[in-house]
Amino acid sequence: MFNGIISIRNKSGEEKVKIERPGGSLSPIWSISWNPSREEHNDIMAVADWGQKLSFYQLSGKQIGKDRSLNFDPCCISYFSKGEYILLGGSDKQVSLFTKDGVRLGTVGEQNSWVWTCKVKPESNYVVVGCQDGTISFYQLIFSTVHGLYKNRYAYRDSMTDVIVQHLITEQKVRIKCKDLVKKIAIYKNRLAIQLPEKILIYELYSDDSSDMHYRVKEKIVKKFECNLLVVCANHIILCQEKRLQCLSFNGVKEREWQMESLIRYIKVIGGPPGREGLLVGLKNGQILKIFVDNLFAIVLLKQATAVRCLDMSASRNKLAVVDENDTCLVYDIHSKELLFQEPNANSVAWNTQCEDMLCFSGGGYLNIKASTFPVHQQKLQGFVVGYNGSKIFCLHVFSMSAVEVPQSAPMYQYLDRKMYKEAYQIACLGVTDADWRELAMEALEGLEFETAKKAFTRVQDLRYLELITSIEERKKRGETNNDLFLADVFSYQGKFHEAAKLYKRSGHENLALDMYTDLCMFEYAKDFLGSGDPKETKMLITKQADWARNINEPKAAVEMYISAGEHVKAIEISGSHGWVDMLIDIARRLDKAEREPLLLCADYFKKLDNSGYAAETYLKIGDLKSLVQLHVETQRWDEAFALGEKHPEFKVDIYVPYAQWLAENDRFEEAQKAFHKAGRQGEAVRVLEQLTHNAVVESRFSDAAYYYWMLSMQCLDIAQDPAQKDAMLSKFHHFQHLAELYHGYHAIQRYTEEPFSFHLPETLFNISRFLLHSLTKDTPLGISKVNTLFTLAKQSKALGAYKLARHAYDKLQGLQIPARFQKSIELGSLTIRSKPFHDSEELVPLCYRCSTNNPLLNNLGNVCINCRQPFVFSASSYEVLHLVEFYLEEGITDEEAVSLIDLEAPRPKRENKWQEITSNNSQTLRLDETMDSMGDDDPFTAKLSFEQGGSEFVPVVVSRSVLRSMSRRDVLIKRWPPPLQWQYFRSLLPDASITMCPSCFQMFHSEDYELLVLQHTCCPYCRRPIDDPGP
Repeated sequence: MFNGIISIRNKSGEEKVKIERPGGSLSPIWSISWNPSREEHNDIMAVADWGQKLSFYQLSGKQIGKDRSLNFDPCCISYFSKGEYILLGGSDKQVSLFTKDGVRLGTVGEQNSWVWTCKVKPESNYVVVGCQDGTISFYQLIFSTVHGLYKNRYAYRDSMTDVIVQHLITEQKVRIKCKDLVKKIAIYKNRLAIQLPEKILIYELYSDDSSDMHYRVKEKIVKKFECNLLVVCANHIILCQEKRLQCLSFNGVKEREWQMESLIRYIKVIGGPPGREGLLVGLKNGQILKIFVDNLFAIVLLKQATAVRCLDMSASRNKLAVVDENDTCLVYDIHSKELLFQEPNANSVAWNTQCEDMLCFSGGGYLNIKASTFPVHQQKLQGFVVGYNGSKIFCLHVFSMSAVEVPQSAPMYQYLDRKMYKEAYQIACLGVTDADWRELAMEALEGLEFETAKKAFTRVQDLRYLELITSIEERKKRGETNNDLFLADVFSYQGKFHEAAKLYKRSGHENLALDMYTDLCMFEYAKDFLGSGDPKETKMLITKQADWARNINEPKAAVEMYISAGEHVKAIEISGSHGWVDMLIDIARRLDKAEREPLLLCADYFKKLDNSGYAAETYLKIGDLKSLVQLHVETQRWDEAFALGEKHPEFKVDIYVPYAQWLAENDRFEEAQKAFHKAGRQGEAVRVLEQLTHNAVVESRFSDAAYYYWMLSMQCLDIAQDPAQKDAMLSKFHHFQHLAELYHGYHAIQRYTEEPFSFHLPETLFNISRFLLHSLTKDTPLGISKVNTLFTLAKQSKALGAYKLARHAYDKLQGLQIPARFQKSIELGSLTIRSKPFHDSEELVPLCYRCSTNNPLLNNLGNVCINCRQPFVFSASSYEVLHLVEFYLEEGITDEEAVSLIDLEAPRPKRENKWQEITSNNSQTLRLDETMDSMGDDDPFTAKLSFEQGGSEFVPVVVSRSVLRSMSRRDVLIKRWPPPLQWQYFRSLLPDASITMCPSCFQMFHSEDYELLVLQHTCCPYCRRPIDDPGP
């Protein structure tokens, strides 16, 4: 408003923001405009007042920056369509261009009267101006490109007041804000020169790092310069003014000046030592000069007829490329001034900085790459070429600089066409595809240029060809010089087999061609290179052909070929792997029995294919009985194996050991134990029995445990025949015999305590529990319970009238840990037994048949007589004391002699049953012939039963030959133990009471009991010998 206030309102007219300018009514607001740019973060408003100020505000009313003085009264203000520039006009009769920040850039146009309005055509650079005198002016603004380039660094103007330096390789950019109109830019190595309207700024890099992008101000030259071109060097700046060049130091002091004959059209720094750099200058009259900064005299390189537009010098400074005003690119030899070649349609040119003979030029929408004198390679590209480094071409299009990656394939192939492999390799190093590298490698290899080929194959990491080159080089070192042979190897590697074969033949190496074709399974071609019917080569060829047939899944054809080539093993392997049993047996029957290896292989396949009949036939053919035995064992054909073992006892172990293992795996442990024993594997047999025994005890199968312990004892006795193990095995024998007796007896106790019904008479249970109690004086074996034994003894003693013994059993039970199920019964029994007399029934008292002594029911000495120490002999079923007395032979009497003496059965004097009465003075005596005394007088053995009274040592009964002769065979029982044990002899003192001894385990039974048990179990109740077994 006129009073200097800005009011911002919404659509309905309500005021939202009020901005009061400092000048008030002295600074009336004459023009305002909103910035149309969408890239700004806030809405920005430009305000021009007649206080000759330009200000910027945000929508919130906050001022941006300071007021900028205009020195005229502004009448109109207008933004460009993207908001990057502002137009201002007013009392100064001209339209001025400002940046969006208010920095004046210049005058658009001067008028004859005040400018009251100015507008920009949307999305363009056209400006319309309206003046007070009624005139309308139309302008087009052209923003020229201000930029500079040196190798990988490109600097250009942005937003008229900023400079952006871009690293063309790393794509890094840095912005330098100058806050004034940038007029000229020059860049060289680590220097950057920026010309502003009133000064020149010299920048330098912080470090010498090639990728560093941090610039700092080095010098300021505060002078106004007018120049067409600006160039910067290490220590100088060069100003170009029409025909004149001026060299100034960074302090602004003019050091040198060069005056040219014509207008300067192009100038470029071509490098050199700091302070002595060289400049390449092109003039309008076609002259090309070289100027050194420290030298007053310019050097004329050459003179051409047309004006110079663009210049560049090759990396070695031997060649010069010029683009003239006729758009022709001309290349000269600097030293000879000779025109080497020229190309049309060029607007700019650049030499490759890494390759002397390569240049590129642009023009007509195409990029042209020329290598040496080869034809030009073209591809589409818009813009101007300004640099060429390796495979990167730097191209300026409109205002943007880009680095284009251009494969150098075309020039590389041009060199390859002329067999110039080393030059092609140099071009490839600039940048080509992997396919191009491979092509270069192959071409060089075919050209026998191995060094270049090796480098190229290394690039593509082709180890196969590298190995080939290495092998060829080694062969050359060894003196081989036949290039045809080398080239043939190369062709074979490349797959050009026919060419390779021709070269092999030409070099006299047909065998190599044969090997190649056979390796490739090209057998038809291979036959052309066979020697004069050599059978070895023919066989080799057929074998390889069979291998090929096998690999392409034609197994039957392969088998037939292998058989015809005599390769029976391979034929068998294929037939076996496919399960062709008929073909296998056909091959096996064809083979001679001397060919063991293929026949054994056939047998193995027969086994795998479950055809044991053919396998057996094959083993018999070669006479391999051991393998035949193994076959029978593996197929579990035991009958055949046993039959073979009978004919060949040396395989007994090979048969019975696996048989025993098989039995054990099938839970037939007893048979397994016997099989181990039969195989002579006593250790395994014992281990099986020990495991069986342990399992039986743990599972409370005490009858089985007794049987297994008896078998164990017999195994130990068998092993004891070895003198080295005799003592240890005999000790084990007696121990296991004892355990067998204990478990055999305890079986009845366990059944009585665990089962609801008893299978034994009370007397039997009473005798067994007494036997166990007297036997368990030391350690108690695993599984046998003293509680069960004492509990059974107590109950049976009480029932049979042995109250004293029952009381003792109950007392013993009080000191043991009693199961809950017996607790009540034992407590009640302990109480009720107190009401019984403290003595035992005389009917139960055992009698010693040697000394006729009545022994107590509870015997501290164990199962021996307390008087004569004679061990009791128990029945293995009822456990009653048997009327047997063991006797021993005098020294010098062998078992065989003793048996023969007993078998004599010498006749005894016949006695009559009569009695005799004798009368004396004081007595009357009646004598009967059947008294014991009379028997003792007649029986020599009875006389031997006498012993010394009161002795604590056991005195055995020892008989002589005469005593043996007097014995009856039916009264004597003999335990015929195998060696190394001695036989045991027992005499029955009651011949009328029959006793039976098992011929296997030598346990004694009452004959009636034994017969009943054998009828029940069909075997011996102790050792389980079947009734139909004749025994030992």
